[in-house]
Amino acid sequence: MYGRVLKSLSGIAALVCLALLPAALAAQDSAKPPAPSADSPSKYDIFLGYSYLAPHGTVNGITFNAIDYGAILGVSRYFNRYMGAQIEIDEHVLLPETPNTSVSQPGDDFEGGSGGLIFRYPAADITPFVHALVGVESVGSYALPEKLGAVLTVGGGMDYATPFFHHHLAIRVFQADYQYTHEDFAPGYRGNFNMARLSAGLVFRIGSIVPPPPVTLACSASPATIFPGDPVTITAIAGNLDPKDSTVYTWSGVAGLKNNGTTATLDSAATGALTAGAYTVKGEVKEGKAGKEGLKPGETADCSATITVKAFEPPTVSCSASPSTINPGATSTITAVGVSPQNRPLTYSYTAVSGTIGGTGTTATFNSTGAPTGAVGITCNVSDDKGQTASANTTVTITAPYVAPAPHTQALCSISFSKDEKRPTRVDNEAKACLDQVALDLQNSADAKAVVVGESDAKEKEATAKEEKAAMKHKHIMVVDSAAERAVNTKEYLVTEKGIDPSRVTVATGTTDGQTVEDYLVPAGASFSVDVMGTTPVDETVVKPVVRKPLGEKPHHHMKKAEAAK
Repeated sequence: MYGRVLKSLSGIAALVCLALLPAALAAQDSAKPPAPSADSPSKYDIFLGYSYLAPHGTVNGITFNAIDYGAILGVSRYFNRYMGAQIEIDEHVLLPETPNTSVSQPGDDFEGGSGGLIFRYPAADITPFVHALVGVESVGSYALPEKLGAVLTVGGGMDYATPFFHHHLAIRVFQADYQYTHEDFAPGYRGNFNMARLSAGLVFRIGSIVPPPPVTLACSASPATIFPGDPVTITAIAGNLDPKDSTVYTWSGVAGLKNNGTTATLDSAATGALTAGAYTVKGEVKEGKAGKEGLKPGETADCSATITVKAFEPPTVSCSASPSTINPGATSTITAVGVSPQNRPLTYSYTAVSGTIGGTGTTATFNSTGAPTGAVGITCNVSDDKGQTASANTTVTITAPYVAPAPHTQALCSISFSKDEKRPTRVDNEAKACLDQVALDLQNSADAKAVVVGESDAKEKEATAKEEKAAMKHKHIMVVDSAAERAVNTKEYLVTEKGIDPSRVTVATGTTDGQTVEDYLVPAGASFSVDVMGTTPVDETVVKPVVRKPLGEKPHHHMKKAEAAK
């Protein structure tokens, strides 16, 4: 029984494919549609795959169970991108067959064919679908005779498009259906089956429901804007043409237009007769069999291009000055560049707000004598033989006489005296780098002077104040001014070590809290007392420099102990 039924099912499937294949191929060859896509879905879908059936039903104590072995064939013909008609046949057999067995084998054989409607939603890669079918189903069993009854099918699934065979092959990821069938096996042996069917396989997509795209035509004029007498070329670009068909171009719209196939031209004589305004040139293309171009829909397209004829334009001019900034009494060259769109002869003239300007042609000379400082406006004028004029402006800036800025005192480096506790006013070796630079600055500026400002900390200031107070009562008490001594010792180094003229170095004290000396460079014309406030000159007849001598060597500890023992 299995072989007979399967053979019958295969024959039916083959007949269906043979019947539909010529129509599908004919449609594909005649229209030459593109590969199926979301924009151009297939016209025919042929599905062949594996199918699993789970029939739920009992007939006179015989239970029908799931069948793992099945095949399914479906053919769909779509009327548009969404809806179509479908026929479907399937075969499900429980294997292996064991005839004449005493063991009850349920669910022996289900086969059937149905037809109905299918609805899909094509996308770029995924196409979901649903369908509703009605047909006949043959159900047989080893315990029951094979009977034919009606079957209803509803369900849906999803197809995945592949790039194989030019996108004509898809994979049916799944198809899930509910089926209902009623079978009368014999008096008292009736079965109502609620069946679940799961299928998957390959889908061959043939043809396209979208007709070939219509012919298109685009036109452009070069140049699009002209003056009378300028030639123009209009170019047409057609799209979606079939290279096997004949193509005919026609042009119209302007007198004197010459047809050159894909281009049309207006020569100088034709445009010279046109007045100012806009003109439209129309183009048309027809394709098809020779002598029958444009008879079918989509074989004709037209386009238009606008040509603007402009009246003769006035001249234009640009104006520039070189140099644009001058000193009082100096001169600047003024240059005018005039352009006539129609190459008319041009005449130039110039005016200036102040000063004087003269010249002919494209250049003139501006003389600033008598003009005030600041920006002076200059105008370049041009006119053609039609009386049309243009002008442009530029400026020349007359600078004020240069006045050098007043010089000011410059702060140089500073020296710290805090490291040598026994000789806190002595210029040590670390100060030499700073003072060497001060000497170099004085050597480089022969008319400059230096001011050395000594500072003392709060403890030293307090000691000096006490000594000054005591000296008022006891003249033999010596007043030590650490800030003044630091300033005088610093000057001594510049004079004796670096050879600086003593008259170029002034010493003073300041009010800053610290054991330092600040060095300043005073250029010629600068006022130190104005630039640096709060300093007091040092009386160098009272404060004398201390000769730089190294400290004596300290005695060792064992020598001290020996002297103590004596």
